[in-house]
Amino acid sequence: MEYKFTEANFEAEVLKSETPVLVDFYADWCGPCKMMAPVVEKLAEQYDGKVKVGKVNSDDESALAAKYNIMSIPAFLIFKNGEVIDTATGAMPADALAKKLDAAL
Repeated sequence: MEYKFTEANFEAEVLKSETPVLVDFYADWCGPCKMMAPVVEKLAEQYDGKVKVGKVNSDDESALAAKYNIMSIPAFLIFKNGEVIDTATGAMPADALAKKLDAAL
């Protein structure tokens, strides 16, 4: 299941999560973000129960994007115990992102 993270729920859903969290910073107008959407959706299913996977619309949640220095999208941040432990930017193969998730487990 894919989550939708906002400033209102980010602390509870991401920073205080018991499991690692993959956060996809995206925008509706972003071509590479659209390319990655099915990849992120597939990872959400594949890692269900092990990793929380969700998205942040960087246009709607500009304060969150600024807080995490998101300069280009798609940007992927992996959180564990409330800390960013890994990042990736741009379109990439699903297995590259999956390797990062495996390392976080």
